[in-house]
Amino acid sequence: MPKYKLEYIWLDGYTPVPNLRGKTRLASEAPKSVDDCPMWGFDGSSTKQADGGSSDCFLKPVGLYPDAFRGDDAFIVLCEVIMPDGETPHPSNMRATIVDDPDAWFGFEQEYFLFQKNGRPLGWPEVGYPAPQGEYYTGVGFRNVGKVAREIVEKHLDLCLAAGINHEGINAEVAKGQWEFQIFAKGSAKCADDIWVARYILLRLCEQYEIDVEWHCKPFLGDWNGSGMHCNFSTKHLREVGGKEYFLKLMDAFEKNKDEHIAAYGPDNHLRLTGLHETQSIDKFNWGVADRGASIRVPHSFVKNDYKGYLEDRRPNSQGDPYQIASRVLKTIAEVPTT
Repeated sequence: MPKYKLEYIWLDGYTPVPNLRGKTRLASEAPKSVDDCPMWGFDGSSTKQADGGSSDCFLKPVGLYPDAFRGDDAFIVLCEVIMPDGETPHPSNMRATIVDDPDAWFGFEQEYFLFQKNGRPLGWPEVGYPAPQGEYYTGVGFRNVGKVAREIVEKHLDLCLAAGINHEGINAEVAKGQWEFQIFAKGSAKCADDIWVARYILLRLCEQYEIDVEWHCKPFLGDWNGSGMHCNFSTKHLREVGGKEYFLKLMDAFEKNKDEHIAAYGPDNHLRLTGLHETQSIDKFNWGVADRGASIRVPHSFVKNDYKGYLEDRRPNSQGDPYQIASRVLKTIAEVPTT
């Protein structure tokens, strides 16, 4: 009798950044949808989600992805963490609190560093620093990107595409050893789900190379770019109606909620949002057309199309939780009347 491998993955209770966890369940039939994947218990006391005296927590499947690591008989099952009653979301379960709008389109640009076992970015010398930033962004050639890094990001792309994750692109980033992938989806929950699964796939892939993924937004101080997770967003109203008056009211709402956005956009952002390296200072809010030093970058196409289309919030950082980021964006948008 054939067996199918279902890798249940979830977010643990560590703060301020949860870790991805996973364990394998064997099934006698291949699931046709997430509804075919049963809930499954785990030891929450080992993931900071329960006490040892009452350690049971449950995994509720919410997403099903082909697992190209293991082949045709395997799947990745994204899960939410549920309390022992089988119904109540665990306090660490941010997905259960997400503000979702199926007509909202989101695109996240996930930046990250690849780190060697010596704790330094891939391609950096053992001591000191590589050449200054300049040629690394979208760079080509061993001097700029190296062999192993290119191999990893290409394999990651292929594995994500095989999993049905809608990548929009990949590229080497401004600092050496820094890379980015971009994911787009319709619906805030779907895009956030895909980001977490893509993160899981990258971590799992890098095990084979004895490489770590460093998600921290500023792993090195000094004249080196930090890592962000820029959030591109669009609602049906922004795409179909828009208008300058609505846009200006929307920017007023984003400015009013500046502190709430920063609180949801990932830890240690004060190290990254300094006003340098294509960022606005963390204590300020502004918007600008094609301005990568602004809090909100407004594409030229948006203005030319009578203020219709999408906008880019450049403040979320690479360790941010996409569930919380997308929810905060939609909460602020909901404050602005559309009539």
